[in-house]
Amino acid sequence: MRVLSLVFMLSVNLHLSSIAQSEPDRELVYRLKASVVKVHAITATGGHGVGSGVVVAPDTVATSCHVVANSSGISISKFGDSMSPVGMIADWKHDICLLKFKYLELPAAKLASAATLHYGDEVFSIGFPGGPPKPQTISGKVRALYAYDDSLVVRTDAAFIMGSSGSPTFNQAGELVSLSTFKSPGKNAYFYSVPVEWIQRLMSGEQVTSAVPTATPFWDLPLEQRPFWMQVVLPYQAGDWPMLETLARQWLTVQADSAEAYFYLASALHGQGQTGPAQQAYLRAVSLQPAHIDAWSGLAILAEQTQQPTLYSDAEQHIRQLDSQIWADVQRRMQQAQ
Repeated sequence: MRVLSLVFMLSVNLHLSSIAQSEPDRELVYRLKASVVKVHAITATGGHGVGSGVVVAPDTVATSCHVVANSSGISISKFGDSMSPVGMIADWKHDICLLKFKYLELPAAKLASAATLHYGDEVFSIGFPGGPPKPQTISGKVRALYAYDDSLVVRTDAAFIMGSSGSPTFNQAGELVSLSTFKSPGKNAYFYSVPVEWIQRLMSGEQVTSAVPTATPFWDLPLEQRPFWMQVVLPYQAGDWPMLETLARQWLTVQADSAEAYFYLASALHGQGQTGPAQQAYLRAVSLQPAHIDAWSGLAILAEQTQQPTLYSDAEQHIRQLDSQIWADVQRRMQQAQ
């Protein structure tokens, strides 16, 4: 159904325009860059891998484990200097590694909590996408928060590429909330970061020296073993509504109060022409998460399609309050679909 293709394209394109509105304070970024390092790994075949890292405590750098996994040598570089760690603490399942140093004279970032984030919050990451000599800043907004292993995995529209893995994501106060870690496949990718709470748990762990993984990262497991919020992405993007409905209903059996699960269920039902049940699922999503702009966008499109002016006006009001630019794009794309 073209209506739901429009909803998906909104979720891709609207937030590209939001990124330009989310530039952090330059002086703050300048100070934070002192805590961000480039991570180098020599592969088993002699190649050179690059990632990002952030100082989280004295002599301690956090990065993504997949950056250093199976490497024969690890180092970080900063201000033209290079230093190798003396130890490592690894949480392979959650893809977080802490590199331990001696006399690392770099300031630690202030740690906050992913649990303090809200949908629509402005965030930014600092890292080395593509391996440039200087750290780069990428701004965006929180698009979704997923409950997982006693914390929240964060999805933002701050896009990243190879070299960004392990880069810190900060809130607007310059506090570390998560680490950029993985993305979904395809050109319209979703970008995920793992919570700082998992870093804090790991800080009291024992040092290990081996870079050989002892577990597969949760995001790299076989598809059917990944969290539902990962399993739904490809069916949603492909418009495979029956599969999406099946996954969303399974998700709700284990997480009955998930706004995200209700959003994907609504999308699946909407895509199959079941506008009544879809409307109820959209409404349930926004009742659980009032700032769920994708669900409000779906409701606006459904309301226009079913000629419900009151519902359309309500959706418009919420979208305008959340992001006026997004509402302009919603209108423009609905006109294009007519």
